[in-house]
Amino acid sequence: MGKDYYKILGLSKGASDDDIKKAYRKLALKYHPDKNKEPGAEEKFKEVAEAYEILSDPKKKEIFDKYGEEGLKMGSGGGGAGPSAGGSPGFSYTWSGDPNETFRMFFGNSNPFAAFFGEEDDDTPNGMGGFGGFPGMFRFTSSSFGGPGGPGSNIHQQMSGGQTATKKKSQDPPIYHDLLVSLEDIATGTTKKMKISRKVLGPDGRSTHLEDKVLTIDIKPGWKAGTKITFPREGDQSPNTVPADIVFIIKDKPHPYFKRDGCDLVYTARITLRESLLGANIQVPTLDGRKKQIQLNEVINPNTEKRIAGEGLPYPKQNTKKGDIIVKFDIKFPDSISPQQRDLLMQCLPR
Repeated sequence: MGKDYYKILGLSKGASDDDIKKAYRKLALKYHPDKNKEPGAEEKFKEVAEAYEILSDPKKKEIFDKYGEEGLKMGSGGGGAGPSAGGSPGFSYTWSGDPNETFRMFFGNSNPFAAFFGEEDDDTPNGMGGFGGFPGMFRFTSSSFGGPGGPGSNIHQQMSGGQTATKKKSQDPPIYHDLLVSLEDIATGTTKKMKISRKVLGPDGRSTHLEDKVLTIDIKPGWKAGTKITFPREGDQSPNTVPADIVFIIKDKPHPYFKRDGCDLVYTARITLRESLLGANIQVPTLDGRKKQIQLNEVINPNTEKRIAGEGLPYPKQNTKKGDIIVKFDIKFPDSISPQQRDLLMQCLPR
């Protein structure tokens, strides 16, 4: 007696195309060799693929319904009936024996577990993750499948109440890295290339291997410390979660002369007590290597500030405009004075 393809799929004769698709989907995922290592699972996987291939084809299904497996494969009605008995002259069918190709054509992917299920919960009935334990709860439209009835690879789950729901993976938390940038680079803008190593999923959707990737960061003139540059989903890949975002945070690289204050640059000039009282010419450096001269004619105290306009950093949203260099003063006092100097100061300095 030949195979009963309806029985293999757990169906009754006359099942609809939608019932056939649902049954194949459920059993193919249940017995797929990548997920089911039990004895006999691989053979069952082949059987359900063959049954689906027969029953999803209207011509093959019609012949099978009339004459069974023998009539389908012999090109006639079962039991030796020829064309005059209602057989199908010139038609015969031989199973290709490639269940993986049937699986791939149906789902549009040889590994749907990684594509939209993630790793499934072994405790869930039938190995079907969140879908196998609720018969009749979901209706899968024909456009959900890669086989006959629709090429789509996204699965729409229609709940009994008519509400559409989608199963989403959670995303790993962001990974933050400080990116030290010199004030010279902030002044002109620059491009940084950062190499990261991350885990990447293999073709099977489960195993991982390390892979290097270079991320390019275009730093714009005037960017402030604390600016964040995000590379979505460039973190480690895994079957169960969405990769983390990689976030670089701009930090000022220590500078030998300047500190940043918004778009202004703060420079501290060291002068003597004599210079602070009697005046002097001082040279102030700029970011591009030039020198700016400041004439000190008045008394300079520790709270005195001077400004050199337009020699600071560009404004982030208006690069033609720049901040200033703010000059502060560190006055060096003598370690000691002689009695004669003391007497002179007593006479010169106001009380």
